[in-house]
Amino acid sequence: MSSSSTRGDQWTFLTNHARVLLWLARDPEVRLRDVAAGIGITERAVQIIVADLEAANYLTRTRVGRRNRYTIDPTVALRHPSEADHPVGDLLGAFLHREDAPGIGGAEAEAAARP
Repeated sequence: MSSSSTRGDQWTFLTNHARVLLWLARDPEVRLRDVAAGIGITERAVQIIVADLEAANYLTRTRVGRRNRYTIDPTVALRHPSEADHPVGDLLGAFLHREDAPGIGGAEAEAAARP
């Protein structure tokens, strides 16, 4: 097997930041260790990604008892300049059905589902 085909088998379209955001949109009360196991990265990596997403205002973390609840703001623009005219809700809408994203409700769900 050539090195180019081996290298070509290892890339994906979505970053780990996008994957974490999608997991949190599907289940706003999920434990970060479960996100890490589902994605295949370390729990510490997920914690760093969540801190990045929170610092960039893509999500807020609310303490509920002994757990965290994550709420995503679907109106925040994507970060790369070539995608900055699209809100993150467009990405979520492309991968999630409205009923699959309990962290997005009401007007937020409509914003995420808009073309």
